[in-house]
Amino acid sequence: MRGIEVECNSAKYVDKIRWKKTRIEKRLGPTYVFIILLWMLLLPGPRPIFAVDRFPRPEFETAYPLPGITAPEPRSGFYAYLDVGLLIACLVLATYLALKRRTRAGIFLLMLFSLFYFGFWRKGCVCPVGSIQNIVLVFFDPSYRIPLTVVAFFVLPLIFTLFFGRTFCAAVCPLGAIQDVFVLQPVRVPLWIAQPLGLLPYIFLGLAVLSAATGSGFLICRFDPFVGIFHVSGHFSMLIFSAGLLILGIFVARPYCRFLCPYGVLLKWVSRFSKWHVRISPDECIECRLCEGSCPFGAILKPTPDRVPENNLTGIRRLLILLLLLPVLILGGGFLGSRLNLSLSRINRTVLLADQVIIEDRGLVDDTTLDSRIFRETGKPKAELFQQALSIREQFRGGGFIFGGFLGLVFSIKLIELSIRRKRKTCEPDRASCISCGRCFKCCPKEQARRRELRNTQKEGILPHF
Repeated sequence: MRGIEVECNSAKYVDKIRWKKTRIEKRLGPTYVFIILLWMLLLPGPRPIFAVDRFPRPEFETAYPLPGITAPEPRSGFYAYLDVGLLIACLVLATYLALKRRTRAGIFLLMLFSLFYFGFWRKGCVCPVGSIQNIVLVFFDPSYRIPLTVVAFFVLPLIFTLFFGRTFCAAVCPLGAIQDVFVLQPVRVPLWIAQPLGLLPYIFLGLAVLSAATGSGFLICRFDPFVGIFHVSGHFSMLIFSAGLLILGIFVARPYCRFLCPYGVLLKWVSRFSKWHVRISPDECIECRLCEGSCPFGAILKPTPDRVPENNLTGIRRLLILLLLLPVLILGGGFLGSRLNLSLSRINRTVLLADQVIIEDRGLVDDTTLDSRIFRETGKPKAELFQQALSIREQFRGGGFIFGGFLGLVFSIKLIELSIRRKRKTCEPDRASCISCGRCFKCCPKEQARRRELRNTQKEGILPHF
């Protein structure tokens, strides 16, 4: 009777999924397929995402060696405080070099130190980029206890960005530093390409939050392209991906930071409201426009051309239409995201295990996997596994609605930003995109005059007067 009950539960599980999938395909058609392909392109390879260990691992009498942990254990005591102290010191020094001293050479040297310590010495952990997942997990898993070091690494760069702009990106982030070293022959990415690619970090951020909230694993750490380089080891496909990004970075400056980094999304939001920010000119701009081509990140806003101003009524009408579309795009995105729960839930290990057990029981595969063998050895009822998988898929349905609504909101805001035309007489750094790297300093005649005056003052103070 138990075997018949398990088979019935398995059949109900498969039939329910098949019915949902058929219904989705009929409703969405090509749109559904396009979104699935886009999501698959964002994840390099079909390897599953392993969830965080929330229960003790089963012990086996066999001599099978469990794979080692690929991330270093969090440090405690003196070394944890040392990491936080060095982070604060580097943030203060980066802010001073960018806003006060205005020296690209100093920023570059500090960047090399951060690459060595936070990258190769600390192996990229703790990292503010990956700490997003720890912060999310705190709100959805009451049993999870987050180290104060992780909280500090998440909060401190945001606080400095709120006051001084993205100086963290300039010289403290090891992920940005390793890319910046390879910026040799940068070319400008056309706006019609950069704008759509600029939506990818929001998609990555949403997927990472969804994965952490459902206990499905740390997506950011799993697909960190440089953790393998910092560890001098890693999966071959990820090492190839890392090398490809660095080679691409020779021509497209910091491709991960600009088109993938989820923490950069938060920094952009905060940097828009920064009290102090890097200026191209140290004082008054003379409108020479020599700095336009100095930024490899496209973060310098050019002066708007003098032309016949647009009718105010036309601009107001366009803005009203976009504001009316805002709730439509949010709800539409939420609907599409909720319908992707079948595919999105496959990043969860339990769902993958349930699917694997079903196809093995039906003889659709010739061999079993390690996870399925472990499950069968434990003697856990299959009906319980299938019920857990269905429950997780329902969680992804609600989470997918929030994820899709978030993307709809981002897309709406992007459209509103593009529709608003601001007049500029001089070149200005884009507060959201500018990483305070200081490359534009040397192109400014006013900055050159300031440096000559500074050198003369130093010589007068050193040389004796007769």
